[in-house]
Amino acid sequence: MKTWLSTVLAALLCLSATLTHAAGIKLVRIPADAGGPELKAVVWTPCADAAQTLTIGPFELKGQRDCPTVGDKLPLVVISHGHGGTYFGHHDLAETLADAGFVVAAINHPGDTHADMSHAADLRELAERPADIKRLVDYMLANAADAAHVDPARIGFFGFSRGGYTGLVLAGANPDFVHARVACPDPTWLICKQIRDHDLPRQPLTHDPRIKAYVLADPLDEFPTAETLKDVHAPIQLWASEAGGDGVEPETIPALAGLLPRRPEFHVVPNSAHFAFLAPCPEQLAHDSPEVCTDAKGFDRAAFHAMLDAKALAFFTAHLR
Repeated sequence: MKTWLSTVLAALLCLSATLTHAAGIKLVRIPADAGGPELKAVVWTPCADAAQTLTIGPFELKGQRDCPTVGDKLPLVVISHGHGGTYFGHHDLAETLADAGFVVAAINHPGDTHADMSHAADLRELAERPADIKRLVDYMLANAADAAHVDPARIGFFGFSRGGYTGLVLAGANPDFVHARVACPDPTWLICKQIRDHDLPRQPLTHDPRIKAYVLADPLDEFPTAETLKDVHAPIQLWASEAGGDGVEPETIPALAGLLPRRPEFHVVPNSAHFAFLAPCPEQLAHDSPEVCTDAKGFDRAAFHAMLDAKALAFFTAHLR
């Protein structure tokens, strides 16, 4: 415990020069190009103003809309949501990082987001996701309003569920969909049929060596052997729920940790299920989506996220110096 507390305190001291009062929040659109369709994104930045509660749809964010960005040569963290998720799904982590001097950007993955599930059952979506994040990084370094504030040598990644899978591919992994230990309970599903028929994505997978550190939460494990992970050398903080869910089998995450060529910082969260990694739900969202907002009896999602956010901040601070 003392070791962890000293790490967090050191992280906060290192960031004291850029520590701010709120997260600036910008909603942006990344134009379609040869690499893919338009991407909807949200960007959090360090802001000198006091935080306010912003209600956007069913989400309650803490920050300031369109606040001028404070600081230069800032580290960047990009976020990839899970199956059918949203770029607001991990807003508490984004706010924590922005408050501490990071620029953070998240997208809605086209075809596999809450408002558009048109590709969600297609195996090709798992090939498109890493390319989406590469386009997001390209945008943040070249065309974003905050591009001049970002240090291109300090880029990190957070991913949950399919977003965790996305991060492993970006880090150099090559999935083996046919032999992976992923449950396929309904053989009539398109993605199950594609795997059974070896109808696999043919486009080259996107790896991105610009990303230097990864925090992965309950990743979808399509990597059954050390060979599929042999080119993953970046530092990883890996989180696993105790019970899993939404296609993520809990036993696959410790197996993944054991196959990575570089030992990850590994955490298993007691009494948790898969959706515990999503930000704590306000009342409206809990009413609309009880399946993702309800935890096991005795599990305190708000307290868990305070720990998760602090440990992710300490990890990124240590590895994106």
